[in-house]
Amino acid sequence: MALGPYASFIVTSYVSVAAVVAALIVWVTMDYRRQKARLRGLEASGAVRRSGRSAAEVQ
Repeated sequence: MALGPYASFIVTSYVSVAAVVAALIVWVTMDYRRQKARLRGLEASGAVRRSGRSAAEVQ
């Protein structure tokens, strides 16, 4: 596979994009877990959701 004189730019671009996408996936996953834990804490303290569903029912 010959990428020509721009090979380093092309490879660097793809690696950069892959790193950003991976970082976003990790960030969203961590935020989801944090929000779910916070919701469980609120429900444990007696807060009621307007939707009527518990955190265990939300997947």
